[in-house]
Amino acid sequence: MRRFFVMSAVLIAATALAGCKQEEEAAAPPRPVLYTVATPVALPGTRFAGTVQAKVQAALGSRVAGRLVSRSVHVGDLVAKGDELAVLDATAYELAVRSARAELSSAEATLASAVAADERQRTLLQSNAAARAAVESAEQSRAAAEAGLTRARTALKKAEEQLSYTRIQAEFDGVVVATGAEVGQTVSPGEAIVTIARPDERDAVVDIPETAVAIAVGSRFRVSLQINPAITVNGAVREVAPSADAVTRTRRVKIALENPPDTVRLGTTITAELEGPDLTAIMVPETAILLKDGKPHVWIVDMQKGEVRLAPVETGAGAGRYLSVSSGLKEGDRVVTAGVNSLEDGQKVKIEDEANL
Repeated sequence: MRRFFVMSAVLIAATALAGCKQEEEAAAPPRPVLYTVATPVALPGTRFAGTVQAKVQAALGSRVAGRLVSRSVHVGDLVAKGDELAVLDATAYELAVRSARAELSSAEATLASAVAADERQRTLLQSNAAARAAVESAEQSRAAAEAGLTRARTALKKAEEQLSYTRIQAEFDGVVVATGAEVGQTVSPGEAIVTIARPDERDAVVDIPETAVAIAVGSRFRVSLQINPAITVNGAVREVAPSADAVTRTRRVKIALENPPDTVRLGTTITAELEGPDLTAIMVPETAILLKDGKPHVWIVDMQKGEVRLAPVETGAGAGRYLSVSSGLKEGDRVVTAGVNSLEDGQKVKIEDEANL
């Protein structure tokens, strides 16, 4: 009988302890969790930073060496075709022109004398007053004088052309985007003094890594200003560098902008996003992925029930600390981003914070 009472007491105590444990579990507060909202974003390798540049741009300089004595334009100035941009010291070239003109006058006088002598010898030959050899000598002198006149004219034209090179003029309507020399500086032939560009036709120029998606001529891009992403313009690739830069391992791509607004100015920093199917995906932090049986899963928060459920997903390419999710998530799902190894299916949770991608 005594043994019966002891066993009863033990059972009653065990039952009481189990009840207390259930009450404690039932009363356990919801666990705080951090989450992010699943939102489709551009895949890695489809968005690139770059700048706006002119489609037509020319670095203007002189074909002769000299000291720069004036430069009438500065960066940002608008110029018209034929406007004088800069002038080199032309003293030596002006003297060369004077010398060439004097040589031309001398050659013309020599030719006139040779022509008169030739005609006189021909007249004397007709009256048998001159020898045939004298006439031939006069003809040779005349031919030499004609050749000398041709050389003198060519030398004068060359001297005048070199003199014209001391004045740098705009070859088309445009805007000054750079200056390469200051007044008083001695410049070499071909050295850029002023660079002008045509602002009406503009390109978005980006450098694309070799590992990025293949970009072909004609590919469509949406270009937005980094300073104001609300300003966008469409464009198509018109030129792709055939090889990558040896140092940066990037290829330069030029995107022709279609009717860009005035706010898309030359030199503006832009973001170019490749357009097309399957170029966006949902990205989640690596910390949101739970490997179960070797397969990736994520915890999705049920906002109405206040609990989490485990969902299998398929992941793709990564970018930094994020992975793309190709299936298993839809836009708007709330994915737990921390503590994924210590959650249970159906566990009550409390929303602690939200971190948007």
